[in-house]
Amino acid sequence: MNAPVGGVRTGTAATAAALTATLGLAAAAWVAAVRQMSGMDMGVATRLGSFAFFAALWVTMMAAMMLPGAVPAVWALVGVAVYALYRPHGFVVAGAVVIAAGAYEFTPLKQHFRRRCQESTGSGFGYGLCCLGSSIGLMVMLVALSVMSVIWMSVITVLALGQKLLPAKAAVDVPLALAIVGLGILIVLAPASVPGLMPPM
Repeated sequence: MNAPVGGVRTGTAATAAALTATLGLAAAAWVAAVRQMSGMDMGVATRLGSFAFFAALWVTMMAAMMLPGAVPAVWALVGVAVYALYRPHGFVVAGAVVIAAGAYEFTPLKQHFRRRCQESTGSGFGYGLCCLGSSIGLMVMLVALSVMSVIWMSVITVLALGQKLLPAKAAVDVPLALAIVGLGILIVLAPASVPGLMPPM
């Protein structure tokens, strides 16, 4: 049987309302994150501040960057790990992490998680783990470059969103992975040529 026209309209309206609410929440989270990060970006020398400050910022960042895939429990655990492990670091460490993130893009594990993240539209813990596995290399890259940088946050968001929405194609994915590896090498060899790594004067 065909669905009643009224039911179709109701479903379309509900989808539009959910999309509008999600985009509105993401936009509000972007505004809040930019305000919170103001004056905090010190490139690879960035400090995270108190745990309470970082936790509030991290939740806001994840809402801005990962909606609708920002399953709170999954990304909150990542935030705790980042806070526990992160230290201000040098260019060699940043470059090595970015190279590793680029290498991860080539792995079957990354492709598996990306496929699962694209196939599912849920919001459960399993879905969150798949999207975490798909985006973790990019997020680690953000932490290495400058976790308080609005510019790098924007770049990583575009890449993560593109990988969430677009089908995997070697013609796009391989050059992107090579570009990330190339960025890492450039950071090691010529850090001054990469914007956003040096603390502002």
